[in-house]
Amino acid sequence: MDEAEGQRKARDICYALLTARARSRQELHDALLRKGISPGAAEVVLGKFDRAGLIDDAEFAEMWVRSRHNHNGLGRRALAMELRRKGVADEVVAEAVAAVDGEAEEEKARELVRKRLRTMSGVDETAKIRRLVGALARKGYAEGLAYRVVRDELRSAGAEASALDEPWS
Repeated sequence: MDEAEGQRKARDICYALLTARARSRQELHDALLRKGISPGAAEVVLGKFDRAGLIDDAEFAEMWVRSRHNHNGLGRRALAMELRRKGVADEVVAEAVAAVDGEAEEEKARELVRKRLRTMSGVDETAKIRRLVGALARKGYAEGLAYRVVRDELRSAGAEASALDEPWS
């Protein structure tokens, strides 16, 4: 395939991918290479998309963080990891993740714990704590926040939380 044909095909692939959802520049680059587009043609097309404002990693990161935090309950650590995997630069990641303030993150963690607690009747204290803290850890919440939220929510639900009153609390 000649260079013009490669660029035309790359452009069509980018339009199709961006129609489905916003993507980082690196995601588009990787997709083009997987589809057999030459690195040169990929860079030319991605440069044009950049100049046209169709690719903006900062905007993508902000949208990704807002969506994944609100709908999936992900904490800052998990959000940062996802964005890095998508090829977003560290400084852009840091700025986007900083938009999730501590209060919002804690409230989302509390919502997740309350939701999980409803399905845990009959489970002993230690298992509840382990499962709840583990669920928050998998969602990217810091250990200290996870323990504090689990302890508070267990107590407000009338459950025993004495195992969390040890030195790490």
